[in-house]
Amino acid sequence: MNVTLDNKVALVTGAARGIGRAIANALAANGARVVFTDIAGPELDEAAAACPGGNAKAAAMNVTDPGQVEAVVSGVVRELGSLDILVNNAGINTSAHRVNIDEFPLAEWEKILAVDLTGVFNVTRAGAAPMIRQNAGRIINIASVMGLVGARLQCAFTAAKAGVINMTRSTALELAPHGILVNCVAPGSTLTDATKGLFYSEDALMKERAERMLSHVPLGRPGTPEEIAHAVLFLAAPESSYITGQILSVDGGWTAGGFFRDF
Repeated sequence: MNVTLDNKVALVTGAARGIGRAIANALAANGARVVFTDIAGPELDEAAAACPGGNAKAAAMNVTDPGQVEAVVSGVVRELGSLDILVNNAGINTSAHRVNIDEFPLAEWEKILAVDLTGVFNVTRAGAAPMIRQNAGRIINIASVMGLVGARLQCAFTAAKAGVINMTRSTALELAPHGILVNCVAPGSTLTDATKGLFYSEDALMKERAERMLSHVPLGRPGTPEEIAHAVLFLAAPESSYITGQILSVDGGWTAGGFFRDF
């Protein structure tokens, strides 16, 4: 997919690997100057250095630290002149605590919501300010189909992603008068290094569960990070100028009713 993002400045959270890295690469490949952000580490620097066209930089940023978020966003605007596209992708889940709510640790709940929901709030609040000043911008949140349809044994993740979905809608209403479009992509199960170890390898921890899940996905396979990135690219494109407050599911048809297809 090719769009024109020349001279646009984009910031992507959770860009060191997986879906976030694919999104940052896609934006850069289409002309944007991209700031890869993630928690500090060699993966972040390597991802930015390997970005297509070399039109990228890395900035260590923990989305749970409001002061650090404000500093990074302010630095981007000061150095690059604007912030045109903000992608809230950073997120975590748990594999160690796939248990009912009565057994779910409070500390794990707080950890997941701090990144997956409050982190989106922190970055959106910081990024909205320069967008309001320039009277233009795109904010694209990455949620999950699990924010649209409940799932057993994932109370924190589903709650956080449902919050991101309705935060997208409310923020779209607030920021529309300032020329800022706010939308959300809700991926289904996606083939990343993390999900390979959990679902999609011969010795995956939850291989049988993944096979059952995929039997209800009409397209019969997990998505790829690049397919999620293309959805983000569509929402970032100049041509998508009349789309705001929307949730785009990229899930192989699962939320269209794939889980009922045997009935």
